[in-house]
Amino acid sequence: MDLAVTAVRTALNAASHVSPGLAGRAAFRLFRKPRGRSRLRPDERPVMDRAEVGEIAVGGGRAVSYRWGTGERPVLIVHGWESRGSRFATLVSELLDLGLSPIAFDAPGHGEATGETMTILDLRDIIAALDAEHGPFETVVAHSLGVTATFVAVQERGVRTERIVAISGVPDFAYLVDGFCAGLGLRARLNRELRGRIERELFTGEGDIWSRFSVPRTDTGTGAGIRTPGAAGASSFLVVHDEDDDLVDPAASRALHAALNATPGREARLVVTRGLGHRRIIGDRQVVASVRDFVVSGTPARAAAAPDPSPRTAAG
Repeated sequence: MDLAVTAVRTALNAASHVSPGLAGRAAFRLFRKPRGRSRLRPDERPVMDRAEVGEIAVGGGRAVSYRWGTGERPVLIVHGWESRGSRFATLVSELLDLGLSPIAFDAPGHGEATGETMTILDLRDIIAALDAEHGPFETVVAHSLGVTATFVAVQERGVRTERIVAISGVPDFAYLVDGFCAGLGLRARLNRELRGRIERELFTGEGDIWSRFSVPRTDTGTGAGIRTPGAAGASSFLVVHDEDDDLVDPAASRALHAALNATPGREARLVVTRGLGHRRIIGDRQVVASVRDFVVSGTPARAAAAPDPSPRTAAG
């Protein structure tokens, strides 16, 4: 285990015995801020230099938006935690060649945007603002936490789209907290402290965030059935996940795929890859081709794609 992680785990767990509140505050600070800003890569610059750049006031900062094309047939691209819009440069190029109009952004605390961090509500509101200006979208392509935010935006802001591509989707907000605590080896008491601070300080007055901020799934544990978007939701879905994802369990996307296909009027395809992990998947040429074909056809195949047994290299 990384020495820094070991040191943080030891310090927080020890502090939780003496002062749970103090340890919870420290864990909260680590949880809520990205570890750093990812930088624009040289191979992404030619695509990003062609974009029309704008700003969106949200949360504690200003998001930066990027728009390409004529405005006809808009496709929204939503990045995840510790990522940025430029990571989708390969997909943007493909969509432009097809005559579509991609729209991407950097959320606060990410890429070229201002601010120190973002919440899922910030992502939701950015998506809604771009929908109001450029929508309805033919397709929304989202990655990681962006998948969760996309479904929340559809459910709560009536964002309009015909299709959704969900890549390496985070199943719900609780998954992030549990994964953070598990990664640091934090005690159950610290998990509870962290959840309490998130409710009080990040989402004051927002109600039950743990069930509300979730993607459609079969909730067998609670008997709540299948959570699905409202009437404004899409009817066609492409779900993509890598079997070697070390941040989000591929089972989350399998459950999403099953829940969507079990919902009348909705159809979803599941594509499973290997060797790409959580981040490189979004720039992989074969994944981009699958997304491109789905955007063009709009109708997913019923059978899941077979996993590729060979690792692939890609920008992510």
